[in-house]
Amino acid sequence: MTRTSNGAPPGPPPADRDGSQGFLAEVKDAVSVRAAVLVFGVLALQLAFITSYIGAFHKPEPHRIPLAVAAPSARTAEQTADRLSALPGDPLDPRTAADEASARRQIENRDVDGALIVVPGGAPDRLLVASASGASLADALVETVGRAEEAEGRSLEVVDVVPDAPGDARGLSSFYLVVGWCVGGYLCAAILAISAGARPANIHRALIRLGALLLYSIVTGLLGAVIAGPVLDALPGSVPALWGLGSLLVFTVGAITLALQGLAGIVGIGLAILLVVVLGNPSAGGAYPYPLLPPFWREIGPALPPGAGTFAARSIAYFRGNGAGGPMLVLAGWSVAGALITAVCALRRDAPSPADAPESGPPSTAGRTDG
Repeated sequence: MTRTSNGAPPGPPPADRDGSQGFLAEVKDAVSVRAAVLVFGVLALQLAFITSYIGAFHKPEPHRIPLAVAAPSARTAEQTADRLSALPGDPLDPRTAADEASARRQIENRDVDGALIVVPGGAPDRLLVASASGASLADALVETVGRAEEAEGRSLEVVDVVPDAPGDARGLSSFYLVVGWCVGGYLCAAILAISAGARPANIHRALIRLGALLLYSIVTGLLGAVIAGPVLDALPGSVPALWGLGSLLVFTVGAITLALQGLAGIVGIGLAILLVVVLGNPSAGGAYPYPLLPPFWREIGPALPPGAGTFAARSIAYFRGNGAGGPMLVLAGWSVAGALITAVCALRRDAPSPADAPESGPPSTAGRTDG
């Protein structure tokens, strides 16, 4: 046994006598201040996730659903539209159409979500819906217009003019395809950050990351379109068009993640999840299309990648691409902004600091001899 100079055995270290200081030291060693801050960030992200999803889905109510109204006379159509627009809570946004054929074209062009065809002679009126735009939206139209017709002593016949595919239950396959593409985009960017540092050291490495992300996007865009289309027979429509959408969407989400990592380091991954998952998914119009969402989610949905991707995917699958132009421009804008921010952040890191600049003054004569 080791003894001290006076012959007594050594006592425990002062920090360990009551165990308190030793335990605190262990805690500080096991959980750094940086880790504790990140854990609180995760807590905030988790609570935001719960709030966003429950807030968006807990009480869906129709709000200004675009509806075409056609009747044998323009006066009857206007009167019917005025009556529907006066419903409490503004559940409908009716506008007149010249005839049934015009109303159908508006549905197929995604200008409206349904159409009411007034039939004279006491026969049931016809409500044209498009369940491919979302079964919950079609159900809301049937319920809202049905109550209005019943109040007028009229009956209603429902006709689904753009039904969803047999393998696309309630029109949700396009939404889940988009969610899968988004997950791939930010995970790919996150892996690039984890493996080689959140912030690229120079512009060349930033461009290499963007190039790797582009290749990944092209591959996963194709595979997702093939799985949703020919393999599972869930979505009809053009596979090349879905491939292009998927590639753009994956690159967009990945570029956003790279940009946020360039600005905030590893925290950028959490910010990307906040933008795409916490805010983007519940506002995407998947389970409940935009007219059924609360105001906040209804407004931000079309401007975020999941919402733009879901609307474009449904347009490609069921509406011959009608209405997909705007969402594709939204995705293109996000992707360009993400790539530019990533490059600018890398350029700023690559630029020499003033401390690295050579000092001014006469050239050194060390190592030289006078001739």
